[in-house]
Amino acid sequence: MSRNTLLAALLGLAFTGPALAAQADHVKVEHAWIRQLPGDLPAAGYADLVNEGDAPAVLRSASSPAFASAMLHQSSHEGGMNRMSMIDHLDIPAHGRVSLAPGGYHVMLMDPAKPLAVGQKVPLRFEFADGSTLEANFEVRAANAGG
Repeated sequence: MSRNTLLAALLGLAFTGPALAAQADHVKVEHAWIRQLPGDLPAAGYADLVNEGDAPAVLRSASSPAFASAMLHQSSHEGGMNRMSMIDHLDIPAHGRVSLAPGGYHVMLMDPAKPLAVGQKVPLRFEFADGSTLEANFEVRAANAGG
């Protein structure tokens, strides 16, 4: 490979970086909060996930150092019964938003490392399909708090 060809290839790679921005770079977390439940009951994380990018973002998982496990869940009401199921991903449309809210999508938070206090900020990390991550602080609210 000639020196000029190598230089042209390197310059071409240098200009492709911004075009390959990570999914997490385009997503904002708004109105983030955790519903604190009494005793050993799991907590739930809620927020609005806003995708300002031109392509969909695919959320694959959540985690927090404050909990032993965090799972993406969806609540639904079918046949007169409330149901909750784990989901393996959540699509956030381009220039769209997905709400994590009571009665719908949420982050199920199990086994806190220590008891939570109302007003405390808890970090959650979201991982997207491309491996990029986004961290946000969620405020702990009382069990009777609304969105």
